[in-house]
Amino acid sequence: MVLNGLHILVTRPEHQADNLSHLIEEQGGIAVRFPTLEIASRDNACEIKATLANLDKFQWVIFISANAVNFALKANSGKIARIIIPPAPPLQKGGRGGFAAVGQATAQAMKVAGLPVDLVPENGYNSEALLAMPQLQQVEGQNCLIIRGEGGREQLATTLRSRGAEVDYLEVYKRITPRIDNSPVVQLLAQRRLDAITVTSAEALQNLSAMLDERNSKLLLLIPLVVVSDRIRYIAADMGFNRIAVTDSPTDKAILETVITCVTGE
Repeated sequence: MVLNGLHILVTRPEHQADNLSHLIEEQGGIAVRFPTLEIASRDNACEIKATLANLDKFQWVIFISANAVNFALKANSGKIARIIIPPAPPLQKGGRGGFAAVGQATAQAMKVAGLPVDLVPENGYNSEALLAMPQLQQVEGQNCLIIRGEGGREQLATTLRSRGAEVDYLEVYKRITPRIDNSPVVQLLAQRRLDAITVTSAEALQNLSAMLDERNSKLLLLIPLVVVSDRIRYIAADMGFNRIAVTDSPTDKAILETVITCVTGE
């Protein structure tokens, strides 16, 4: 019971918080659930169905997240047909194409949905890791579909386009700032009893600050922060956090291990 009653803030969306919260509690900690993002369907089911019915025009179909997989399936009656790879364009020199996942969590969601995983980074779990794969180096003349949430980073599409690919987006969900009672967090901050914060996206971190008043947002900066990427670490540092730890991977197990190291020094 290494966490021994310590309060750990879990900012994952409500439907994704169970596993990390249970891991914290198994180690004797108190998981303080405070979702700073809500994931919701977009009102474009017809567009999603039409696009997924015509995947044979794309060499690559790329899922950005497990949410992208799940919300695409939800809007399409739980089905996504296996991609039928079209004939290679004359300039194509890369791999044959198929379904790609940005990371292992996305790949696992695809497998659960019965989709093939033709490409997933061997190391890493972001757009940069996927772009480093040999199969995506020579994509001139290829058509790529990126399935993602509303908005988000542009690096994947920008880089593929710079390599000569045609890139379309299919946005299947949106992120919303939840309207929830912040008094449990405010009380812990006032009592100096919030021992660590876990954050898995830059937007979740920014929302966390916005969901508190200025005084409490400043108190947040004094607490150890566990994030899942260097990109989030840089954003957190710009916000004024100075006790920031980056996990080895975005898995709940890795987050827990980093929390333990932060609060116990072990």
